[in-house]
Amino acid sequence: MNLTSRSIIPEPLRQLPWKILSALGLLTLFGSAVLYSAAGGKMMPWALVHMVHFALFLALAIAVSRVPRERFRQMAYPFYGVLVVLLVLVEAVGKIGGGSQRWLNIGFMNLQPSELMKPVIVLAMAHFFANLPPSMTRTWRALIPPGMLLAVPAALVILQPDLGTALAICFGAVVVIFMAGVPMWWFMAGGAAGAVAAPLAFFFALHDYQRKRVLVFLDPESDMLGSGYHITQSKIAIGSGGFFGKGFMNGSQSHLEYLPEKHTDFVFATMSEEWGMIGGLFVLFIFFIVLFRWGMGVSRRAPDRFSQLLAAGITATMFFYVAINMMMVMGLAPVVGIPLPFMSHGGSSMMTNMICVGTLMAIERWSRNSTSLN
Repeated sequence: MNLTSRSIIPEPLRQLPWKILSALGLLTLFGSAVLYSAAGGKMMPWALVHMVHFALFLALAIAVSRVPRERFRQMAYPFYGVLVVLLVLVEAVGKIGGGSQRWLNIGFMNLQPSELMKPVIVLAMAHFFANLPPSMTRTWRALIPPGMLLAVPAALVILQPDLGTALAICFGAVVVIFMAGVPMWWFMAGGAAGAVAAPLAFFFALHDYQRKRVLVFLDPESDMLGSGYHITQSKIAIGSGGFFGKGFMNGSQSHLEYLPEKHTDFVFATMSEEWGMIGGLFVLFIFFIVLFRWGMGVSRRAPDRFSQLLAAGITATMFFYVAINMMMVMGLAPVVGIPLPFMSHGGSSMMTNMICVGTLMAIERWSRNSTSLN
């Protein structure tokens, strides 16, 4: 960058990771093209809104990136408390859609508080373990309080019911607990307990439609026109795309309305039919750059324990979105309603992911400031 550019562009903007933001912008434009095709060659109601959401929440991410580290820590528990209250309000007055009660109407958008809980539970966990003396990470104090912090929002989200989001909340929190250095045998004991509890939960805790999703995952052909319809059509769409795809605007599964949720949960299948494996590899490449090259790099370079745990948990949360959605549409995981970041239509999902990006940018800035002081 030349001297003229340096004098014109403010320092805070110059410090932003523009390569990463450009990659995410490119992925969002690609997602908008897929949504444009899914709508039959129309910008509304999905493609234009998708781009507007990205632009609005990019501004939010930049604002988040300027927040000082101490302010993050100060707001960890207040943010957690506010979202717990909002989750309770969802149960009381929330909007019902698709058989679940997940949203609050706040005028300009339908807010899904459970989406925001994904980064906030990571923030709360990172703050807790940053304050916990390392000598106590092998005692009950490293398990009981964070377990209670996690149980409350997870239970409220399961009641909506939204098993996929509840699992995402748990995943980010468990990654922070693991990275904090608690004894490995706790995780082994938890895995054994989960293996014992899983059959009981299947028969006594899951809703009927959730049990059907698990059975269909194990045998998709058992109910191809019923519970297995989503995954069957998704696999047809992905397989028919081949290596190069059928071409833009030529996806029969989405255009003929065979593929359900073609603009949200199954947008990757919509894309794969028209853009083929080439399109899928492009999406995977962007996520590899953002999550593994950048996200984990930010965690490794973080200047303190809090920042390291926060960056690792945030990166893991975004990874969970990507991994579960892609496994779901390919029949490698049960259908749980997890959107694909920067591709699926949805304001709450875009806002959550941009908050995650803004948080990683903030941690990167803390690292840079820490280096300059030393």
